[in-house]
Amino acid sequence: MIARRTLLATLAALALAGPAAAQNYPARVIKLVVPYTPGSPNDVMARLLTQHLAPRLGQPIVVQKGAVL
Repeated sequence: MIARRTLLATLAALALAGPAAAQNYPARVIKLVVPYTPGSPNDVMARLLTQHLAPRLGQPIVVQKGAVL
């Protein structure tokens, strides 16, 4: 009985997850926040990373300076 309930719950979850998988993600510009000063080694690495990551995701990536909390 438990196996049947588990199977039905799994099938219901898969049926509901189908439409979510069809969405294009990401659908807009990606903002990468780097909490270090511009020109620092961390900023340079983030910009190099975005050059390789943007074509694979199909969306532009913007590197922004963020505040450290």
